[in-house]
Amino acid sequence: MGLLDGKVGIITGAASGIGAATARTLAREGAKLVLTDLDDAAGQALAAEVGGVYLHHDVTEEDGWPAVIAAAETAFGRLDIMVANAGIGIMGSAIDMSLASWRRQMAINVDGVFLSVKYCIPAMRRAGHGGSIVMLSSVAGLRGSAGLAGYSATKGAVRLFAKSMALECAQADDGIRVNSVHPGIIATPIWGKLPPGANAPLDPDKIAAASVPLGKPGQAKEIADGILFLCSDMSSHVTGSELVIDGGLTAGRITRLGS
Repeated sequence: MGLLDGKVGIITGAASGIGAATARTLAREGAKLVLTDLDDAAGQALAAEVGGVYLHHDVTEEDGWPAVIAAAETAFGRLDIMVANAGIGIMGSAIDMSLASWRRQMAINVDGVFLSVKYCIPAMRRAGHGGSIVMLSSVAGLRGSAGLAGYSATKGAVRLFAKSMALECAQADDGIRVNSVHPGIIATPIWGKLPPGANAPLDPDKIAAASVPLGKPGQAKEIADGILFLCSDMSSHVTGSELVIDGGLTAGRITRLGS
């Protein structure tokens, strides 16, 4: 039996990167999935691959959320899992960032997570089987980083929002667990969308070799495996926690001595 047999989940930002890897991993373990994104071609192809439902969905638009929840309940009869994965990263000094960019990043990374929780918890309570909410934060939500102040602000907000919602659900005794996941430097397509550093494309392999104790970037599948743990009954006593998957980046620094 799969670890998620009989469970139904929603994954936002599912068309690529960590979202797509999570969809494949959860589906492999038996979950029925509703996938949402703005990249319709990739999202539809992935839904066909994993046997799920795809919806075009902007996580910042509240009017679209009831239809996403209804899709899960109509197609599969319930909702057990919410993976709030949709997010963007805007690099640069906060001094130079426009208010429009600040608000856009905050809307997607924070408002979108808020709306996912606002609408998924009532559905999970209707199903009456508890549930698992996984919010994608970042190591940038655990520590500061020059040039990432705006992004860090959003991911720090997600971290504490997860803890507070975990306590609300525990107080309600509804069986819903809420946790955050904090990836480090992960090799995903997002690197190709960021502004170049020193006039060259940002290379996650080089960045990880210089800063990550394990010496290499993580893979999207490794984050997906952590999300699987939090979505499954293996983590039945885990709520309000932070799962850090960063190759030791936030643990400290090491010095590699030559042979």
